Amino acid sequence: MLRISHYLRALAQPAMPVLGARSTGTSRPPVVIWNLLRRCNLTCKHCYATSADSVFRDELDTGEALKVIDDLHAAGVRVLILSGGEPLLRDDIFLLSEYAREKGFFVALSTNGTLINDGNIEQIAAARYDYVGISIDGLEAVHDDWRQLKGSFAASMHAIDLCRQHDIRVGLRTTLTQNNYPQLPALLTLMREHDVQKFYLSHLNYSGRGKRSRKADAHHQMTRDAMHQLFEQAWDDVQNGRETDFVSGNNDADAVLLLQWVEARMPEHRDRLERMLRAWGGNASGGGIANIDNIGDVHPDTYWWQHTVGNVRRQSFRELWLDQPEPLLAQLRQHPRAVTGRCAECRWLSICNGNTRTRAWAEGNLWGEDPGCYLSDEEIGLPQPQRIPSIAI
Repeated sequence: MLRISHYLRALAQPAMPVLGARSTGTSRPPVVIWNLLRRCNLTCKHCYATSADSVFRDELDTGEALKVIDDLHAAGVRVLILSGGEPLLRDDIFLLSEYAREKGFFVALSTNGTLINDGNIEQIAAARYDYVGISIDGLEAVHDDWRQLKGSFAASMHAIDLCRQHDIRVGLRTTLTQNNYPQLPALLTLMREHDVQKFYLSHLNYSGRGKRSRKADAHHQMTRDAMHQLFEQAWDDVQNGRETDFVSGNNDADAVLLLQWVEARMPEHRDRLERMLRAWGGNASGGGIANIDNIGDVHPDTYWWQHTVGNVRRQSFRELWLDQPEPLLAQLRQHPRAVTGRCAECRWLSICNGNTRTRAWAEGNLWGEDPGCYLSDEEIGLPQPQRIPSIAI
Protein backbone atom coordinates (compact mmCIF):
# COMPACT_ATOMS: atom_id res chain seq x y z
CA MET A 1 0.00 0.00 0.00
CA LEU A 2 1.35 3.41 -1.00
CA ARG A 3 0.54 6.09 1.57
CA ILE A 4 0.42 9.03 -0.82
CA SER A 5 -0.64 11.70 1.69
CA HIS A 6 1.95 10.54 4.20
CA TYR A 7 4.82 11.11 1.79
CA LEU A 8 3.50 14.41 0.51
CA ARG A 9 3.08 15.70 4.07
CA ALA A 10 6.64 14.65 4.80
CA LEU A 11 7.83 16.70 1.84
CA ALA A 12 5.76 19.72 2.92
CA GLN A 13 6.86 19.37 6.56
CA PRO A 14 10.52 18.26 6.63
CA ALA A 15 10.48 17.81 10.42
CA MET A 16 7.65 15.26 10.20
CA PRO A 17 8.72 11.66 10.99
CA VAL A 18 8.33 9.28 8.06
CA LEU A 19 7.84 5.56 7.72
CA GLY A 20 10.79 3.46 8.82
CA ALA A 21 12.90 1.30 6.57
CA ARG A 22 11.76 -2.18 5.59
CA SER A 23 12.69 -4.78 8.20
CA THR A 24 14.96 -7.57 7.09
CA GLY A 25 14.82 -11.26 7.95
CA THR A 26 11.72 -12.89 9.45
CA SER A 27 11.29 -10.84 12.62
CA ARG A 28 8.77 -8.31 11.35
CA PRO A 29 5.21 -8.88 12.64
CA PRO A 30 2.82 -8.25 9.74
CA VAL A 31 -0.43 -6.40 9.35
CA VAL A 32 -3.03 -9.20 9.39
CA ILE A 33 -6.13 -9.12 7.21
CA TRP A 34 -8.53 -11.71 8.62
CA ASN A 35 -11.45 -13.03 6.60
CA LEU A 36 -13.64 -14.03 9.52
CA LEU A 37 -16.19 -15.71 7.27
CA ARG A 38 -16.79 -16.23 3.60
CA ARG A 39 -20.52 -15.57 3.52
CA CYS A 40 -21.59 -12.26 2.02
CA ASN A 41 -24.92 -10.68 1.10
CA LEU A 42 -23.35 -9.50 -2.19
CA THR A 43 -21.70 -11.35 -5.08
CA CYS A 44 -19.30 -8.68 -6.38
CA LYS A 45 -17.71 -9.24 -9.77
CA HIS A 46 -14.20 -8.62 -8.42
CA CYS A 47 -14.43 -10.60 -5.16
CA TYR A 48 -11.12 -12.35 -4.45
CA ALA A 49 -12.82 -14.68 -1.92
CA THR A 50 -15.58 -15.76 -4.36
CA SER A 51 -18.07 -15.18 -1.54
CA ALA A 52 -21.81 -15.94 -1.74
CA ASP A 53 -24.85 -15.64 0.50
CA SER A 54 -24.56 -19.13 1.92
CA VAL A 55 -22.98 -20.76 4.96
CA PHE A 56 -19.48 -22.17 4.38
CA ARG A 57 -18.39 -25.21 6.35
CA ASP A 58 -15.52 -25.62 8.81
CA GLU A 59 -15.13 -21.94 9.67
CA LEU A 60 -13.40 -20.92 12.89
CA ASP A 61 -15.89 -20.75 15.77
CA THR A 62 -15.89 -18.10 18.50
CA GLY A 63 -13.55 -19.98 20.81
CA GLU A 64 -11.07 -20.67 18.04
CA ALA A 65 -11.21 -17.06 16.86
CA LEU A 66 -10.48 -15.75 20.37
CA LYS A 67 -7.46 -18.07 20.55
CA VAL A 68 -6.26 -16.73 17.20
CA ILE A 69 -6.36 -13.19 18.60
CA ASP A 70 -4.25 -14.34 21.57
CA ASP A 71 -1.90 -16.12 19.17
CA LEU A 72 -1.47 -13.05 16.95
CA HIS A 73 -0.81 -10.84 19.96
CA ALA A 74 1.87 -13.25 21.21
CA ALA A 75 3.51 -13.08 17.76
CA GLY A 76 3.77 -9.30 17.99
CA VAL A 77 0.96 -8.48 15.55
CA ARG A 78 -0.71 -5.17 16.44
CA VAL A 79 -2.75 -4.26 13.36
CA LEU A 80 -5.82 -6.37 12.61
CA ILE A 81 -8.24 -5.78 9.74
CA LEU A 82 -11.50 -7.73 10.11
CA SER A 83 -12.95 -8.65 6.74
CA GLY A 84 -15.04 -11.30 4.99
CA GLY A 85 -17.27 -12.07 3.13
CA GLU A 86 -19.22 -9.52 5.03
CA PRO A 87 -17.94 -9.46 8.64
CA LEU A 88 -21.18 -7.98 10.00
CA LEU A 89 -22.91 -11.27 9.13
CA ARG A 90 -20.90 -12.95 11.86
CA ASP A 91 -22.88 -13.11 15.14
CA ASP A 92 -19.80 -12.66 17.31
CA ILE A 93 -18.25 -9.77 15.37
CA PHE A 94 -18.60 -7.30 18.24
CA LEU A 95 -17.33 -9.77 20.82
CA LEU A 96 -14.22 -10.46 18.73
CA SER A 97 -13.73 -6.76 18.02
CA GLU A 98 -13.93 -5.87 21.71
CA TYR A 99 -11.52 -8.64 22.67
CA ALA A 100 -8.98 -7.44 20.08
CA ARG A 101 -9.33 -3.84 21.24
CA GLU A 102 -8.76 -4.89 24.86
CA LYS A 103 -5.57 -6.62 23.72
CA GLY A 104 -4.32 -3.34 22.30
CA PHE A 105 -4.75 -4.02 18.59
CA PHE A 106 -5.44 -1.34 16.02
CA VAL A 107 -8.73 -2.80 14.77
CA ALA A 108 -10.28 -1.90 11.40
CA LEU A 109 -13.53 -3.16 9.90
CA SER A 110 -13.64 -3.84 6.16
CA THR A 111 -17.27 -3.94 5.02
CA ASN A 112 -19.48 -3.39 1.99
CA GLY A 113 -21.55 -1.11 4.22
CA THR A 114 -24.99 -2.38 3.23
CA LEU A 115 -25.66 -3.89 6.66
CA ILE A 116 -24.78 -0.75 8.64
CA ASN A 117 -28.08 0.84 9.55
CA ASP A 118 -29.94 2.77 12.25
CA GLY A 119 -30.45 -0.47 14.17
CA ASN A 120 -26.78 -1.35 14.68
CA ILE A 121 -24.85 1.91 14.31
CA GLU A 122 -24.71 2.35 18.10
CA GLN A 123 -23.05 -1.08 18.43
CA ILE A 124 -20.58 -0.22 15.69
CA ALA A 125 -19.73 3.06 17.40
CA ALA A 126 -19.35 1.25 20.75
CA ALA A 127 -16.88 -1.18 19.13
CA ARG A 128 -14.47 1.77 18.78
CA TYR A 129 -13.03 0.68 15.45
CA ASP A 130 -9.97 2.69 14.53
CA TYR A 131 -11.21 2.74 10.98
CA VAL A 132 -14.19 1.49 8.98
CA GLY A 133 -13.54 0.95 5.28
CA ILE A 134 -16.64 0.96 3.05
CA SER A 135 -16.53 -0.06 -0.60
CA ILE A 136 -17.93 2.30 -3.24
CA ASP A 137 -17.09 1.12 -6.75
CA GLY A 138 -18.54 3.97 -8.78
CA LEU A 139 -21.69 6.02 -8.87
CA GLU A 140 -25.02 4.31 -8.34
CA ALA A 141 -25.55 2.40 -11.60
CA VAL A 142 -21.94 1.22 -11.91
CA HIS A 143 -21.63 0.34 -8.22
CA ASP A 144 -24.89 -1.63 -8.16
CA ASP A 145 -23.85 -3.47 -11.32
CA TRP A 146 -20.44 -4.50 -9.96
CA ARG A 147 -21.89 -5.36 -6.54
CA GLN A 148 -24.78 -7.17 -8.27
CA LEU A 149 -27.44 -5.75 -5.96
CA LYS A 150 -29.73 -2.86 -6.82
CA GLY A 151 -29.84 -0.39 -3.96
CA SER A 152 -26.43 -1.34 -2.59
CA PHE A 153 -24.96 2.08 -3.46
CA ALA A 154 -27.65 3.93 -1.52
CA ALA A 155 -27.26 1.58 1.46
CA SER A 156 -23.48 1.97 1.53
CA MET A 157 -23.63 5.75 1.26
CA HIS A 158 -26.16 5.80 4.11
CA ALA A 159 -23.70 3.73 6.13
CA ILE A 160 -20.97 6.31 5.50
CA ASP A 161 -23.24 9.09 6.71
CA LEU A 162 -24.22 7.15 9.84
CA CYS A 163 -20.58 6.46 10.69
CA ARG A 164 -19.61 10.10 10.31
CA GLN A 165 -22.59 11.18 12.45
CA HIS A 166 -21.12 8.96 15.18
CA ASP A 167 -17.55 10.26 14.74
CA ILE A 168 -16.28 7.00 13.25
CA ARG A 169 -13.28 7.40 10.95
CA VAL A 170 -14.37 6.23 7.51
CA GLY A 171 -12.56 5.28 4.34
CA LEU A 172 -14.09 5.10 0.88
CA ARG A 173 -12.58 2.17 -1.05
CA THR A 174 -12.72 1.91 -4.82
CA THR A 175 -11.34 -0.76 -7.16
CA LEU A 176 -10.38 0.96 -10.41
CA THR A 177 -11.95 -0.45 -13.58
CA GLN A 178 -12.80 0.79 -17.05
CA ASN A 179 -16.35 1.28 -15.81
CA ASN A 180 -15.67 3.64 -12.92
CA TYR A 181 -12.56 5.41 -14.23
CA PRO A 182 -14.64 8.26 -15.76
CA GLN A 183 -16.41 8.67 -12.40
CA LEU A 184 -13.30 9.17 -10.28
CA PRO A 185 -13.71 12.98 -10.06
CA ALA A 186 -17.29 12.48 -8.87
CA LEU A 187 -16.14 9.91 -6.28
CA LEU A 188 -13.57 12.38 -4.94
CA THR A 189 -16.38 14.93 -4.70
CA LEU A 190 -18.48 12.40 -2.77
CA MET A 191 -15.59 11.99 -0.38
CA ARG A 192 -15.61 15.71 0.35
CA GLU A 193 -19.39 16.06 0.53
CA HIS A 194 -19.79 13.16 2.96
CA ASP A 195 -16.84 14.14 5.18
CA VAL A 196 -14.86 10.98 4.45
CA GLN A 197 -11.29 11.11 5.77
CA LYS A 198 -9.65 8.41 3.67
CA PHE A 199 -9.72 7.37 0.03
CA TYR A 200 -8.23 4.03 -0.95
CA LEU A 201 -7.84 3.27 -4.64
CA SER A 202 -7.24 -0.42 -5.26
CA HIS A 203 -6.00 -1.70 -8.58
CA LEU A 204 -7.73 -4.85 -9.82
CA ASN A 205 -5.99 -8.04 -8.80
CA TYR A 206 -6.57 -11.17 -10.86
CA SER A 207 -7.78 -13.45 -8.08
CA GLY A 208 -11.12 -15.12 -7.37
CA ARG A 209 -13.87 -13.53 -9.45
CA GLY A 210 -11.41 -10.71 -10.13
CA LYS A 211 -9.56 -13.10 -12.44
CA ARG A 212 -12.72 -13.54 -14.51
CA SER A 213 -13.26 -9.77 -14.59
CA ARG A 214 -9.75 -8.82 -15.72
CA LYS A 215 -11.03 -7.78 -19.16
CA ALA A 216 -12.64 -4.82 -17.35
CA ASP A 217 -9.35 -3.78 -15.74
CA ALA A 218 -8.45 -0.15 -16.35
CA HIS A 219 -6.14 0.42 -19.31
CA HIS A 220 -2.64 1.58 -18.42
CA GLN A 221 -3.26 5.18 -19.48
CA MET A 222 -6.47 5.26 -17.44
CA THR A 223 -4.52 4.02 -14.42
CA ARG A 224 -1.85 6.68 -14.81
CA ASP A 225 -4.45 9.40 -15.16
CA ALA A 226 -6.36 8.15 -12.10
CA MET A 227 -3.20 8.19 -10.01
CA HIS A 228 -2.36 11.72 -11.12
CA GLN A 229 -5.82 12.79 -9.98
CA LEU A 230 -5.11 11.32 -6.54
CA PHE A 231 -1.70 13.00 -6.35
CA GLU A 232 -3.22 16.38 -7.21
CA GLN A 233 -6.05 16.04 -4.69
CA ALA A 234 -3.76 14.76 -1.94
CA TRP A 235 -1.28 17.61 -2.49
CA ASP A 236 -4.06 20.19 -2.52
CA ASP A 237 -5.33 18.83 0.80
CA VAL A 238 -1.83 18.90 2.31
CA GLN A 239 -1.33 22.50 1.25
CA ASN A 240 -4.72 23.49 2.68
CA GLY A 241 -4.26 21.66 5.98
CA ARG A 242 -6.98 19.06 5.41
CA GLU A 243 -6.46 15.89 7.44
CA THR A 244 -7.27 13.47 4.63
CA ASP A 245 -5.46 10.31 3.70
CA PHE A 246 -5.07 9.11 0.12
CA VAL A 247 -3.61 5.66 -0.43
CA SER A 248 -3.39 3.16 -3.27
CA GLY A 249 -2.89 -0.56 -3.28
CA ASN A 250 -2.12 -3.57 -5.47
CA ASN A 251 0.15 -1.76 -7.91
CA ASP A 252 3.51 -0.69 -6.55
CA ALA A 253 4.39 1.07 -9.79
CA ASP A 254 2.34 3.88 -8.22
CA ALA A 255 5.39 4.79 -6.12
CA VAL A 256 7.51 5.36 -9.22
CA LEU A 257 4.75 7.44 -10.80
CA LEU A 258 4.57 9.53 -7.61
CA LEU A 259 8.31 10.07 -7.81
CA GLN A 260 7.96 11.27 -11.41
CA TRP A 261 5.08 13.56 -10.42
CA VAL A 262 7.10 15.13 -7.61
CA GLU A 263 10.12 15.54 -9.90
CA ALA A 264 7.95 17.47 -12.37
CA ARG A 265 6.05 19.53 -9.77
CA MET A 266 8.65 20.18 -7.07
CA PRO A 267 12.06 18.87 -8.19
CA GLU A 268 13.75 20.09 -5.01
CA HIS A 269 12.00 17.28 -3.11
CA ARG A 270 12.63 14.52 -5.63
CA ASP A 271 15.78 13.00 -4.06
CA ARG A 272 14.32 12.95 -0.54
CA LEU A 273 11.20 11.18 -1.78
CA GLU A 274 13.28 8.58 -3.62
CA ARG A 275 15.17 7.81 -0.41
CA MET A 276 11.89 7.39 1.48
CA LEU A 277 10.42 5.14 -1.21
CA ARG A 278 13.51 2.95 -1.32
CA ALA A 279 13.33 2.61 2.47
CA TRP A 280 9.65 1.64 2.16
CA GLY A 281 10.55 -1.04 -0.36
CA GLY A 282 7.33 -1.75 -2.23
CA ASN A 283 5.23 -4.88 -2.24
CA ALA A 284 5.16 -6.56 1.18
CA SER A 285 3.08 -9.70 0.53
CA GLY A 286 4.40 -12.54 2.65
CA GLY A 287 6.38 -10.19 4.87
CA GLY A 288 4.62 -7.07 6.10
CA ILE A 289 1.19 -8.39 5.08
CA ALA A 290 -0.45 -11.68 6.07
CA ASN A 291 -3.91 -13.11 5.55
CA ILE A 292 -5.94 -15.59 7.58
CA ASP A 293 -9.00 -16.99 5.85
CA ASN A 294 -12.29 -18.25 7.25
CA ILE A 295 -11.03 -21.79 8.00
CA GLY A 296 -7.72 -20.68 9.51
CA ASP A 297 -5.49 -21.12 6.48
CA VAL A 298 -2.74 -18.50 6.28
CA HIS A 299 -1.73 -16.86 2.99
CA PRO A 300 0.90 -14.29 1.90
CA ASP A 301 -1.94 -11.81 1.37
CA THR A 302 -5.67 -11.81 0.60
CA TYR A 303 -5.17 -12.59 -3.09
CA TRP A 304 -3.16 -15.77 -2.49
CA TRP A 305 -5.94 -18.19 -1.53
CA GLN A 306 -4.58 -20.66 -4.06
CA HIS A 307 -1.54 -21.14 -1.80
CA THR A 308 -1.49 -21.83 1.93
CA VAL A 309 1.58 -21.43 4.16
CA GLY A 310 0.03 -23.00 7.27
CA ASN A 311 -3.09 -23.13 9.42
CA VAL A 312 -3.63 -21.48 12.81
CA ARG A 313 -5.58 -24.51 14.04
CA ARG A 314 -2.46 -26.68 13.71
CA GLN A 315 0.40 -24.22 14.31
CA SER A 316 0.92 -21.01 16.18
CA PHE A 317 1.08 -17.97 13.95
CA ARG A 318 4.55 -17.17 15.26
CA GLU A 319 5.81 -20.61 14.29
CA LEU A 320 4.41 -20.69 10.74
CA TRP A 321 5.10 -17.05 9.93
CA LEU A 322 8.20 -16.08 11.91
CA ASP A 323 10.02 -19.11 13.31
CA GLN A 324 9.66 -21.74 10.57
CA PRO A 325 8.34 -20.01 7.44
CA GLU A 326 7.98 -22.14 4.34
CA PRO A 327 10.31 -21.50 1.36
CA LEU A 328 7.80 -19.37 -0.56
CA LEU A 329 7.67 -16.82 2.27
CA ALA A 330 11.45 -16.64 2.25
CA GLN A 331 11.37 -15.99 -1.50
CA LEU A 332 8.73 -13.27 -1.15
CA ARG A 333 10.76 -11.62 1.63
CA GLN A 334 13.89 -11.43 -0.47
CA HIS A 335 14.51 -7.80 -1.36
CA PRO A 336 14.61 -7.17 -4.16
CA ARG A 337 12.85 -10.33 -5.27
CA ALA A 338 14.27 -12.72 -7.85
CA VAL A 339 11.80 -11.80 -10.58
CA THR A 340 12.20 -12.21 -14.33
CA GLY A 341 11.21 -10.39 -17.52
CA ARG A 342 10.90 -6.61 -17.49
CA CYS A 343 10.79 -6.61 -13.68
CA ALA A 344 14.29 -8.15 -13.44
CA GLU A 345 15.82 -5.36 -15.52
CA CYS A 346 13.79 -2.50 -14.03
CA ARG A 347 15.85 0.23 -12.38
CA TRP A 348 13.04 0.74 -9.86
CA LEU A 349 12.93 -2.86 -8.63
CA SER A 350 14.15 -1.90 -5.16
CA ILE A 351 11.22 0.53 -4.88
CA CYS A 352 8.33 -1.63 -6.16
CA ASN A 353 9.85 -5.04 -5.28
CA GLY A 354 8.40 -6.76 -8.33
CA ASN A 355 4.87 -5.44 -7.81
CA THR A 356 1.93 -7.84 -7.40
CA ARG A 357 2.89 -11.48 -7.86
CA THR A 358 -0.68 -12.77 -8.17
CA ARG A 359 -1.18 -10.95 -11.47
CA ALA A 360 2.03 -12.52 -12.77
CA TRP A 361 0.74 -15.88 -11.49
CA ALA A 362 -2.49 -15.37 -13.46
CA GLU A 363 -0.29 -15.05 -16.56
CA GLY A 364 1.32 -18.42 -15.75
CA ASN A 365 4.63 -17.39 -14.15
CA LEU A 366 4.73 -16.48 -10.46
CA TRP A 367 8.10 -14.75 -10.82
CA GLY A 368 7.44 -13.23 -14.23
CA GLU A 369 6.71 -9.60 -14.97
CA ASP A 370 3.52 -8.06 -13.59
CA PRO A 371 1.11 -7.34 -16.48
CA GLY A 372 -0.38 -4.55 -14.37
CA CYS A 373 2.80 -2.46 -14.55
CA TYR A 374 1.95 0.61 -16.63
CA LEU A 375 5.47 2.06 -16.79
CA SER A 376 7.10 2.19 -20.23
CA ASP A 377 10.36 0.46 -21.10
CA GLU A 378 12.01 3.87 -21.25
CA GLU A 379 10.72 4.80 -17.78
CA ILE A 380 12.08 1.64 -16.19
CA GLY A 381 15.47 1.99 -17.88
CA LEU A 382 15.36 -0.75 -20.49
CA PRO A 383 17.66 -0.16 -23.46
CA GLN A 384 15.81 1.36 -26.37
CA PRO A 385 16.00 -0.38 -29.76
CA GLN A 386 18.24 1.35 -32.22
CA ARG A 387 16.45 2.90 -35.13
CA ILE A 388 17.74 1.97 -38.55
CA PRO A 389 18.03 5.15 -40.57
CA SER A 390 15.93 5.22 -43.68
CA ILE A 391 17.71 5.50 -46.99
CA ALA A 392 16.30 7.88 -49.53
CA ILE A 393 15.71 6.26 -52.89
